[in-house]
Amino acid sequence: MAAGVGKTYRMLQEGHAEQEAGRDVAIGYMEPHKRPETSVLAEGLETVPRRRVTYRDTDLEEMDLPALLARAPELALIDELAHTNAPGAEHEKRYEDVRDVLAAGIDVFSTVNVQHLESLNDQVAELTGTRVRETIPDAVLGKADEVVLIDLTPEALVQRLRAGKVYPGESIEAALRNFFTVENLLALREVALRQVAHEVEAKRLVIEEPLGTREERVAAEVPKAIGERLLALVRPQPSSQRLVRRAWRSAQRLGTGLDLLWVKPPGQPIEGEVERQVTALRHLASVLGATFLIEESDSLVDGAAQVVRERGITYIMVGESEQPRGLARLREPLPQRLMRATPAGVDVRIVAHRGFKDREAE
Repeated sequence: MAAGVGKTYRMLQEGHAEQEAGRDVAIGYMEPHKRPETSVLAEGLETVPRRRVTYRDTDLEEMDLPALLARAPELALIDELAHTNAPGAEHEKRYEDVRDVLAAGIDVFSTVNVQHLESLNDQVAELTGTRVRETIPDAVLGKADEVVLIDLTPEALVQRLRAGKVYPGESIEAALRNFFTVENLLALREVALRQVAHEVEAKRLVIEEPLGTREERVAAEVPKAIGERLLALVRPQPSSQRLVRRAWRSAQRLGTGLDLLWVKPPGQPIEGEVERQVTALRHLASVLGATFLIEESDSLVDGAAQVVRERGITYIMVGESEQPRGLARLREPLPQRLMRATPAGVDVRIVAHRGFKDREAE
């Protein structure tokens, strides 16, 4: 749920257990955060030396991916999954390094905080007032064979923080006043518990016995009911990114994919700020595994209705509209117009905007 709960410590414990069971284990990267107990626990496990990278006259230490691949242990311990590598490394993000390690046939134990999941970025910012900039695609966690939640009560974590077991002394009071309030930690703990429950549900497999009788085989050939298909209406502006993340999590709960649609007025150039926002939406769609569509139309409703019919959409999500002024107040609201223009059975949901004080976190 947060830094300091003991993720790295648990990863090292698991590494020792695997080594004692006869497996070849090596630390690809570990971040001890100047915590003596963590550093001591790393003793007895081979560590692949880090490599130094110079960026803007500053020497940085990064995981040496080529050296780890050459060492080729059975199991690699790689801390801080959401870490952004220094320029010049093989990949921008550490989770991309992990993909290479896995592709080489090496198992990986790694660590991550729940606030680093891309789809939870807005929710965590709303809960804590802190915007986390380093994120990973949810699909990275979804591909894990096992997810272990390191659970700790907020009160116990605050005690660890006050005892200097999380951050150095000069940073403790600031942390307690900002991110590490009991209220924030309670909210993050609930988010973490819900996320793990979602992962467990998503991995459930229903195993059935082979069908034996002709009647059973015929019944099995009957087409299954068509599932939900979700569409989010976006605009080239920052607020749409929150809508996309909310829509993606709804799509995951429904067990379906997500389409993003911008109904673009004909002739509107995609340049300047519009181009920057469209690029940001395309990137977010790529990270989450959604499909980004642009439909040209003079009418938002007509353009959306066309895509709804073409793609068999059953569920539309829209952002909260600005308060209409003047004669616009007499116009029928967008959700009602969408429901009238689309086939029967298409649901429309409005995602409310929640304001919050946005502090940035590394």
